[in-house]
Amino acid sequence: MNDFILNLVASGGYWGVALLMALENVFPPIPSELIMGLAGIEAGKGHINLWIVILAGTLGSVAGNYFWYAIGRSFGIQRLDHFVDRWGRWFTLDRREIDRFNGLFHRHGASTIFFARMIPTVRTLISLPAGIFAMSRTKFLLWTFAGAGLWNIVFAGIGFQLGSRVEEIDAWTGPISTGVIGLIVLAYIVRVIFWRPQKAEQPAE
Repeated sequence: MNDFILNLVASGGYWGVALLMALENVFPPIPSELIMGLAGIEAGKGHINLWIVILAGTLGSVAGNYFWYAIGRSFGIQRLDHFVDRWGRWFTLDRREIDRFNGLFHRHGASTIFFARMIPTVRTLISLPAGIFAMSRTKFLLWTFAGAGLWNIVFAGIGFQLGSRVEEIDAWTGPISTGVIGLIVLAYIVRVIFWRPQKAEQPAE
């Protein structure tokens, strides 16, 4: 994985970084921490500019996230209702949860998108409900850019400081990402086992 990323960064430069970060948000198994860390190392060697590579990585992140946002937007909340009626048990979703998420994105959409960008796996998945619940496109793009930019600054900066010590990035970020994903999977299994659907509240007459 390291060699593949390094080769693409070396051959594609800023466009290579942007492409990798876009793909990372479409196919989450590609770790953004490693991409930006290795790009930071290349910047530390003087091969590319640190701030331009951060910008390229952030624009790639926004493009990858917008892919899922657009899918969610085209899917829409009405189709989600039908989907939940049939498959809600396995996604631990019911009509009441849909209403709750809808309210969350309309009241706290900006902070939700911003902070979700700091959580492995969640940073990609959050774009889908943002589109489904029709979060403002402008707000989505701005806060995705802000959250992804901060994330990329951190890991590109680490790579820039580490120089050629690639293994140290992998040693730190690999277990952290794996641990977070493991906790998410465990939480999902527990929730499926104990989840019971709730009826949506009826409006007062």
